[in-house]
This record gives sequence, structure tokens and C-alpha cells, in this order.
Amino acid sequence: MNPYQKKRRWKIFLLVFAIVIGGASVFYSGFFVKKMEREEAAQFQLRVKVLEAQMKMYDDEHLTGVFDLIKKNNKMGIIITKKNDSIYLYDGLDSTKTFFNVDKNQKQQYDSLYYVRQLAKMKKQHLPARMVGSEGEPLIAYYKDSFILTQLRYFPYIQLGVVALFVLAAYVAFSQARKAEQDQVWVGMAKETAHQLGTPISSLMAWVELIKSRFDAEDDPLVAEMENDIHRLEIITDRFSKIGSKPILEDHIVYIVIQNFVDYFKIRTSDKINFIITGDNQVRALLSVPLFDWVIENLLKNAANAIENEGTITINIIENLAKEEVFIDVSDTGRGIPRSKFDTVFQPGYTTRKRGWGLGLSLTKRMVENYHKGQIFVKDSELGKGTTFRIILKSSITYEPTTNTGVPRMG
Repeated sequence: MNPYQKKRRWKIFLLVFAIVIGGASVFYSGFFVKKMEREEAAQFQLRVKVLEAQMKMYDDEHLTGVFDLIKKNNKMGIIITKKNDSIYLYDGLDSTKTFFNVDKNQKQQYDSLYYVRQLAKMKKQHLPARMVGSEGEPLIAYYKDSFILTQLRYFPYIQLGVVALFVLAAYVAFSQARKAEQDQVWVGMAKETAHQLGTPISSLMAWVELIKSRFDAEDDPLVAEMENDIHRLEIITDRFSKIGSKPILEDHIVYIVIQNFVDYFKIRTSDKINFIITGDNQVRALLSVPLFDWVIENLLKNAANAIENEGTITINIIENLAKEEVFIDVSDTGRGIPRSKFDTVFQPGYTTRKRGWGLGLSLTKRMVENYHKGQIFVKDSELGKGTTFRIILKSSITYEPTTNTGVPRMG
């Protein structure tokens, strides 16, 4: 099982764990809610019977204390109405809203709007109970959930939120730990590779010098190309040795950097592939040339591999003055990429070649975003017609507001 499958298993485990915890919480809380609902319904029925008895025996001094004790220990919100919904009696409501002064004589009356809202809430929550008043008139009693029961209803959702936050924090912590571990492995492998390459490169340099002196080949073009390849190996070794450290970004003309690499790359590629560089040849950006060459190399290699027979690779350089950005579009006339794979191509391990490792575009994305603080994405692709990758970098030239001449002044 590869690391990516293990990572996926951990994601599934965290998701299942969250679902189990959340489901158990909702079920257990729901059980207590139902139990409290039954208890409150029983208390309501008891309260209705007590109120009926109190109305009939209001003047009985022996039972008044009992009625008051029951009322004191049962603070349930209750409204009793007549058939026309006019208020007859209430208890357990907000005393600051049930009465207010309405005139200079300090005559008190209930707040009808508050009463209507509370009665509507009670009708929605529970079925009413029928009862008989002191004079035999029919009455209807309503009640609402207690404050504790209301809180308990929302408790599962609060708990689910806490569980979700816990799972999210665990996932982020796990991902960061895995990423840090992978970074350490990459850095170690890169530095060891650079170390191992040092000896054969030095040996090759010595052999080339020996060939030049023994066969008088100072101006031989084949020897010159061998030296170019050795120099390329030195650059690659330097890249690997600097992985894990912050690269130094310097001001460069983007067109020249790309042109220099394309000149080296195209003679080592099929003659059937045509390379074209277009766009602004003066735009500048802060670059680490060894790393940026690696970015262009990976994109050109992918483009060349996507072209089955003859084709063209075009690099277009555009400056966006409004946002002080540089757009670099690398287009090919190859096989194309399905739209569903636009993001997948940058994931480690993704490749369409039998012998590919699937690390090129993943490293390219890291070098553009982490080291150059830019962006890279698939701008467009069509199966059978080709693909365009776009790199966005910050321009190293800032433009001040337009002067009186209408020409932007460079700073």
C-alpha cells in the first residue's frame, strides 16, 4: 500500500469516526428528549387537573397550601383560554411582558402581542387539553417546552459542531505532520543525490579536458555540447543541493531566461517538434534561474511527451500591468487533458506514462507557488488538440500612476 492510499484510509477513518460519534450523540440525546417530553406531558396533565380542582375549591383553606406548593414546584409555561382564544389564565410566562401600564390610572393589562406569540408557539409544539372552569365553562389549556428541554434539543447539534471541529483539527494536524515528514524525506533524498552526483560530474569534466588536449578538440562542436551537458548536470546538482533552503530571487528578463533554456532543450528533442517564443521580450520578474529552468523543463518535457508525431510548443509571455503580474502560457498541440484531471495532474504520483514517476508537475507546482510565490494551473485543454499551462509571477517592475504625458513612469 503506497503512502497516498494510507492517507486516504486515514481520511476515511476520521470521517467514519465523526459519523459514529455524531450518530451516537444524536441518538442518545434524542432518547433523553423523548423521555423529558413524556415527563413534561404528564406534569401538564397533572397541572390541568390541579387547576380544575383549585377553581372548584378555591375557598378551601385546607387545600390552598397544597395548590400553592404544586404551583411553586411546577414552573411550566401555561396559557388557558376560552373558546375564542381570549386569555383566561396563564402561568410561567415572562412577567416583564405579560403586564404593562396603559393609562394614567395605572390600570394593568396583558401584552396581547406577546400572548399571541406565546400561544402560537404552544399550539405548534403540543396538543391542548380540555378542562372545565369554576362556573362550568369549557376552557382549553396549552403549554410549551421548558427551557431545559429546549436546550437539550439543540445540544446534539452543538456536540456535532464540537466533534466536527475536533475531526478538522485532527485532520489538519495529521496532514501537517505527514507533510513535514515527507518534506524531510524529500530534502534528505535531494541532498544525498546532489552529493552522489558530485564525483561523476567532476570526473566527466576531467575526461572532457583530457579529450580536448589529447585530440586538439578545443573547437569541436560535439565537445562543446558535451560541456553543455556537464554544465547542465552541475545546475541539476545545484538544484538538488538547495532543496529545503530558501532560494535567492533575482531580477531577470523572463524572455531571455526562457530563450536560453529552449536553445539548450530543443536540440535534445525530436526535430519534428517546433518551438516558438512570443510576447513581451522586456518584461522582468524575480526568479531563481536554476529553479525556474526546472519549471520550464518539466512543462516542456510534458508537452513534448504529449505530442505523438509532429507538433508545436509555444511559450507566450504577457505582462498584466494592472495587477503587476507576468503570465507565461506554455501551449502544445498534443493529446490534451480531460477537464476532470485539471487538478489531478499536479498530485504526486499522477502520470500517463508507463515509466513515469509522476513527480514533475508536483515539483513544478511547489517551485512556482512556494519558492516564487506565484501560481500555476491548466488554463485550457482539449482532447486531441492540445493543452495550455499558465504560470503567474509577480513582475519585478512596479508602475506608478500615469504622468501628465500619459506614459506610465517606471520605478
